[in-house]
Amino acid sequence: MSHDALSGFDRSSFEHDGMRHDVYRAGAGPAVIVMHEMPGLHLGVIRFARRLVDAGHSVYLPSLFGRPGEPFSRGRMLPVILGVCVSREFTIFADRASRINSWLLGLARQAHAESGGPGVGAIGMCFTGSFALAMAIDDTVLAPVMSQPALPFSKEGLGVDATDLARIKNRTAEGLCVMGMRFTDDRAVPAQRFARLRRELGDAFIAVEIDSSPGNPHGIGRDAHSVVTEHLVDEPGHPTRLALDQVMAFFAERLKPGQG
Repeated sequence: MSHDALSGFDRSSFEHDGMRHDVYRAGAGPAVIVMHEMPGLHLGVIRFARRLVDAGHSVYLPSLFGRPGEPFSRGRMLPVILGVCVSREFTIFADRASRINSWLLGLARQAHAESGGPGVGAIGMCFTGSFALAMAIDDTVLAPVMSQPALPFSKEGLGVDATDLARIKNRTAEGLCVMGMRFTDDRAVPAQRFARLRRELGDAFIAVEIDSSPGNPHGIGRDAHSVVTEHLVDEPGHPTRLALDQVMAFFAERLKPGQG
């Protein structure tokens, strides 16, 4: 692990429902749970977390798999994927929440108790993208963001069962909104998944779809996947920067009313 990469974050171990993971925390203000993508808590995820800290949030970075604080590496993907595939904490194929969701909700409740505010935000990325939706069953979670949600493998799968989906839909009637982001030609995040989210959640689903088709105006490649980390082009007016700004505004509006 690179300690310099996580400088300024306090590390602790959080145990809940028979599961234990390290959590890195920094900042002050309403909490946001940032769930990293494959292959682990890499530098791009940490840079995104620091933006949230600078914006006035307490940020909680759970390390769910892989080695924290290292650069993004495709070469480490396969061993990490094999590890999570055999873990009982994660559900890969079935359209239901993973067991880790119980742990994440425990962390969210603790984060809310420690950080205050009306509730917490949550963002999942790629492998963890659908976790943010699953967390929305709990009243503590006010701002769930699904960034390039790649699981489950079924095209219309959402990573929640019918009971949890009904609970989330009830919450949208009470004002909950869910944000989702994807590149249009990202084969890992099929268009059918977002179409179903629109059908199920209606106007409560805020879809951010970035054109990555051949010949798109910004030259975004068809392999683009990670919206706020590896494929972010941090330039004003670029579609990925606009998506990042929209996420930041969503957290501010939902967690710090009057400041969004």
